[in-house]
Amino acid sequence: MTGAMYAAIAGLKTHMNKMNVIGNNIANVNTAGYKSQRAIFKDAMYTTYSGGSDGTSTMGGKNPSQIGYGSQLSTIDLNMGTGTYTPGRSTDCMIYGDGFFLVGDKDTANNIKKDDPNSVKSLSMTRVGDFEFKGDGYLCDGNGNVVYGFLTTGVDPVTGKPQVSDQLVPIRLPKFDNGGIKYPSQTGPNGKLEDYKGAGGAIPDAQMDGITINPTTGAITATSKDTKEIITIGYLAIGNVTNPNGVTHEDGFYYKASDGAGDLQISMMGGVAKDLNITQINGSITGGGAASPKLKIGSAGGTKLMCGGLEGSNVDLASEISEMITTQRGYQANTRIITVTDAMLEELVNVKR
Repeated sequence: MTGAMYAAIAGLKTHMNKMNVIGNNIANVNTAGYKSQRAIFKDAMYTTYSGGSDGTSTMGGKNPSQIGYGSQLSTIDLNMGTGTYTPGRSTDCMIYGDGFFLVGDKDTANNIKKDDPNSVKSLSMTRVGDFEFKGDGYLCDGNGNVVYGFLTTGVDPVTGKPQVSDQLVPIRLPKFDNGGIKYPSQTGPNGKLEDYKGAGGAIPDAQMDGITINPTTGAITATSKDTKEIITIGYLAIGNVTNPNGVTHEDGFYYKASDGAGDLQISMMGGVAKDLNITQINGSITGGGAASPKLKIGSAGGTKLMCGGLEGSNVDLASEISEMITTQRGYQANTRIITVTDAMLEELVNVKR
């Protein structure tokens, strides 16, 4: 008889966990970039009172007899569907489609090894593109994490197209020296991308006006206040994982491509990588003449940006309220099972001869 009570207790715990998930969704109904979750139940273990049989020459078959012991939490799924557009600042970005912006600190670039595709997983991923150039010249999100992408290293004198590095690095402003814009160059050790330095050492960042982000290519352009020319600072990188619903949630609106998410591929939007003949990051040949694994730059497919705003929460408040009601009723029914079982036990101990 107490099996019913233990089953109800398991049901109480499971419904409480689901209510925690619902409460978190409702609490974040207005949180930028928030992705809703859902709790899935499964039934718990069973006790078999009698096994089943297929029947004999004289008797028919019979089904197994089993009694269950309540429910338990099976999974908490993440819904990575695109949220609604919320207007904001001119440098705000929302990803329309799959993918994540890549952010980290300035030193994270040193951890991205040219022959280790998995090293890029040291970066954090986010769907919240609240970007702006800070006082140190780096493009950062609202929490001060630098945004990663591909920097312009110059302008092709024939085509006029920007020349873009194949290194995934923090996006930062070019320099201004001797009356002109000075781009980063691959003159560091092992071709490392470094800021231009004048004869006197470090020089100031170029002063920019009218910074915009192209929604198709992710190109960041601006007008130089000194030369009045329109330049391309760089391109935003987009990270795509094999299983977007399998990413691991960190504090705030950040995710990691940990176990369950699959491979993390770096992409450029609008076919830019193909146009610029970029196919890999820091590709190299190691000893023995064999090609080592490389970080490939793929295409972001149909993913585009919606600039001038952020992605809102994808929580469906009506569905959450409905789930809250049914969860409350389920919890209430389980408490009634405990009450009824207790009453039956009371009757049992009060039996007189």
